[in-house]
Amino acid sequence: MGLVVALLQLNPTVGDLAGNAAEVERAVTLAAANGADLAITSELVISGYPPRDLLRDPEFIQRCADVTAAIETPIPLIVGTPLPPTSDRHLPGNGSMRIVPGRKAKVATRKQLLPTYDVFDELRYFEPDKAPGILRLSENLSIGVTICEDAWQHAGEVPADYDADPIEQLAAWQHQGEPLALSVNLSSSPYHLHKEGTRGDVVRAAAKTLGHPYLLCNQIGGNDDLLFDGRSLAAWPDGRMIQAPSWCAGVLLVDIEDGDGDSAQWLPWPDGKCCTECNCKVECVAAGSEPTVPESGSDLLSAITTGLGDYCRKSGIKKLVLGMSGGLDSSVCAAIAVRAVGAENVLGLSMPSRYSSEHSIADAEATAKALGIELHSHSITALHQAAEAELNEELVDGNPVARENIQTRLRGMMVMAAANSRGAMAITTGNKSELAMGYCTLYGDMVGGYAPIGDLYKSEVYDVARALNSEAIQFGQTPPITESTLTKPPSAELAPDQVDQDTLPPYETLDAILHAHIEDGASSSTLIASGFDEDLVKWILKRLHANEHKRWQMAPAPRVSNRAFGQGWRQPLAAKK
Repeated sequence: MGLVVALLQLNPTVGDLAGNAAEVERAVTLAAANGADLAITSELVISGYPPRDLLRDPEFIQRCADVTAAIETPIPLIVGTPLPPTSDRHLPGNGSMRIVPGRKAKVATRKQLLPTYDVFDELRYFEPDKAPGILRLSENLSIGVTICEDAWQHAGEVPADYDADPIEQLAAWQHQGEPLALSVNLSSSPYHLHKEGTRGDVVRAAAKTLGHPYLLCNQIGGNDDLLFDGRSLAAWPDGRMIQAPSWCAGVLLVDIEDGDGDSAQWLPWPDGKCCTECNCKVECVAAGSEPTVPESGSDLLSAITTGLGDYCRKSGIKKLVLGMSGGLDSSVCAAIAVRAVGAENVLGLSMPSRYSSEHSIADAEATAKALGIELHSHSITALHQAAEAELNEELVDGNPVARENIQTRLRGMMVMAAANSRGAMAITTGNKSELAMGYCTLYGDMVGGYAPIGDLYKSEVYDVARALNSEAIQFGQTPPITESTLTKPPSAELAPDQVDQDTLPPYETLDAILHAHIEDGASSSTLIASGFDEDLVKWILKRLHANEHKRWQMAPAPRVSNRAFGQGWRQPLAAKK
C-alpha cells in the first residue's frame, strides 16, 4: 500500500467555527483509524462556504485562523480557512493551513484565482496570491496545494481570463527538479444538474499535465441558495479516476499508487443519513470513460431535499406549512417537506374556492394521506365573496386578474397565519417556469420563507414527481403523487374551467425557450432561427423581463441550474429592454 490520502467530504454550517472544526477533528480521526496518512478538507470548511459579508469582519477572519490552528489531528491535515491579511496585503486570503501533530500550524497556500462570475464574488472579500502552495510534509514527501478555481482555468472550464495558471506553475516547479508526489484541490464547487462530468474534466486535465495524481475534495450540503453535492474526485495521469458518493457526508480514502481504485474506501459519516440513490459506493471510472450520469429526477430530488433540509436545520426551523391544491407543484413540495423535516412536522392546508374541482381536493387529500401529514381544510369562498363585495367599486372596471388574485392572497394569508401560530416556516410552491413568466401572485402564492422548486422548470417538476413515486414503490409505500395529479392539465383554478395553457404556451415549448435563453444565453434571433415561432419567442422574452420585479421578492430557492434567478441572474428592474 502506498500513501493513503483522506478527502473529508463534510457539510459545514456557515459561521459555526467551533462546530465545523469539531467535525473536521471527528473526520480526520475516523480517517486515521482506517489507515489514512494525510487528510484534506474542502474550501473554507471552517467558516463554511459561502460566508459572504461575514468576511468583512476582521475579528471573524482572525477567529477562523485561531480555531483552525487549534485543531487536533493524529495525521497531517490541510484545512481550508480564511486567513488574515499579511503586512503587505489589504484583504484576507482564501487559504489553507497545514496542521501536523506536534508542530505549529502553518499557512499552506492562498487561492490565486478569485472568480467574479455567476454566483461568485470573491474579489469583494479576498486578495489573490501569486503562486500555488508547495507543501513539504517530510523530507521525502512534497505535494502541491490548490484551491477550487485554481484548477479550472487549466481545463478551460471558466468564463474568466486570468493572468496565471496555477497548474502550469506546479508543472514548472517540477521541471526545476523538485518532484511532487501528488497535488490536491480544496473545493467548494456548487452543484448544478450534470456538473459531475465537468469536474471530472478538471481533475483529469490537472493530473495529465502534472504527471501525478490530482485529488479534489468537495463539500456537501445546502447553504442558503447554494447546494454542494460532494462527488469528491481523484484522477491519475492516464485518465483513470475515482469518485465519492453524492449528497453524503463521509471520508474517501485514496491510495495514490492504486490507479484502478480497487482499494478506495468510502467511510460514511456515522450519524449521517445516506441517500438511497448513491448507496455509499465509490465509483471507479476507466480512462476514456465518464462518470455515471444520474437520472435527472432522482438527482434533482436529492438536491432540493438537501436544500430545504439544510436550510431548516441550519436556521433552527423545525416545522413547515404549505398550501396544497392537489396540483403537481404543491404535491411535490409537500413530499420534499416530509423528506426534509419529517411528516409529523409538516402541515398542509387545503383552501378550496368555488372554482376548485372535486378531483383537486381529492388529490390533495390522497397525497397528504400517502405522506402521513396533517391536512386542514378551510374554504375561502365566504372570505372571497366578502372581499369582492367590499372591493367591488375598485374592481368593477379593472383588470379581471385583480379578482383572481384576491383568492391567492387570501390563501397566502391563511398559510402565513397557520405558520406564525405554530412557529413554523411557510414554503412556497412556485416553479421556475411560472416565476419566469410572472404566473404567480405577489403576497399570495409567493409568500413564504423558502421555495423548494423555485429553480425547477415545470417539466423537471414532473421528473421529480416520478422519482418520488418510484422511490415510494421501491420501499413498498403508496406513491405520494396521484395519477390524476400527473395527468390532469395544470390549473391555478382561479376562474371557471381555467387551465394554465389559457395563459401560457405548452410547458414543453415554454421550458425549451426559457432554458435556451436563461441557461444557454440564446438570443431572440437565435431562438427564432432554431425554429421557434417568432411571435411566441418575443412574447415570452418580453414577459420574462417584465416580471423581474416579482423575482426580486421571491423566497430563496435551491440552485439546481447553471443560471438561477438571484445571484446568477442579475437583471435591472427599471430598464428599457
